[in-house]
Amino acid sequence: MIKPADLPDVIPIFPLPGALLLPRARLPLHIFEPRYLAMLSDCMKTDHRLIGMIQPREVPGSAERRLQAIGCAGRLTGFSETEDGRYMITLSGISRFRVAEEVAGFQPYRRCQVEWAPFTRDLGPAETDQAFQRTEFLALLGRYFEAQGLSTDWGSLHEADPELLINSLSMLCPFDPSDKQALLEAPSLPTRRETLVTLMEIALRGGTDGERLQ
Repeated sequence: MIKPADLPDVIPIFPLPGALLLPRARLPLHIFEPRYLAMLSDCMKTDHRLIGMIQPREVPGSAERRLQAIGCAGRLTGFSETEDGRYMITLSGISRFRVAEEVAGFQPYRRCQVEWAPFTRDLGPAETDQAFQRTEFLALLGRYFEAQGLSTDWGSLHEADPELLINSLSMLCPFDPSDKQALLEAPSLPTRRETLVTLMEIALRGGTDGERLQ
């Protein structure tokens, strides 16, 4: 298990709209841009093998893309190369972080100095949700999936650990980037579950932009 002292002060950053990684969850990624191939090569040379997933934030009236304040770092745990030189990787979520500042350098990808202290709980065991009502939750999920034209293995959802279920759905459901950010920033598993329920209910009502979480 990674300890707080093992976490680096500066990590490479992969800004990707709508991509959500959470602690103890896994995120598959397809890497093909030259700058991120360079990032991957550099990452594999480190002991920690961490990459920070974070969502870009558009600046109104500007082409500049800033970064959200909070992201999640994943450890490179899966790696395969395709015949045309691209890579399929898997990141295993380790801990969320807060961006302190972006670090200038000669690398073609972005790097940030980050703070881990607000999220030390992420390095512990799986969270619990004592108020989780699986039957009611899956009934709502069924209506949401039907409305979205999605399918799933319902047997596995009935058996999945609450944290795995809630976090996996938070990552996989087709919510807007701002809603994904709200799920990432939820301070606890029960809060994330409540946020997830709210987002599904808004979608089922045909919610407008004004109803989306801020």
